[in-house]
Amino acid sequence: MTIKQQLLQICNEHVEKRIADYKNEIEMIKESIESNDKGSSEDDDSGNGKLLNDLEKNMGYLNDARKTQDYLKLVKANLLTTTAALGSLVKTDSLHFFISISVGKIQLNDQDYYAISLQSPIGQLLKQKSIGDTFEFNGTKYTINDVT
Repeated sequence: MTIKQQLLQICNEHVEKRIADYKNEIEMIKESIESNDKGSSEDDDSGNGKLLNDLEKNMGYLNDARKTQDYLKLVKANLLTTTAALGSLVKTDSLHFFISISVGKIQLNDQDYYAISLQSPIGQLLKQKSIGDTFEFNGTKYTINDVT
């Protein structure tokens, strides 16, 4: 398996875990709402109000995670290009970036990689750059050594 395939797999696992966590949280909230409904014959909805708010919030997070998962399907690990694009592995003089989704630092084979989104500030700087190009981010200047 290539480094890009391994990085893509790690990104997929990250999103799948987020989706599973949100589903579990939603189930727990639903169970709490049901037990509150059964145990309370009073007109006190204050507990359920917060739970419903939490439920709505987690449903939104789950929806966002699913959208991220769909977007990740667009990333092609076998992409061959000379300019930075979705699915590229960009190696600079100091850092390595995998353009996919925003996961952050991934350690693989004793090397640090940063999974970033094209929509992120650094992703926007990398977009369409090629070997030899330079860019500056947070006061640090980077030179691109390789794009695969």
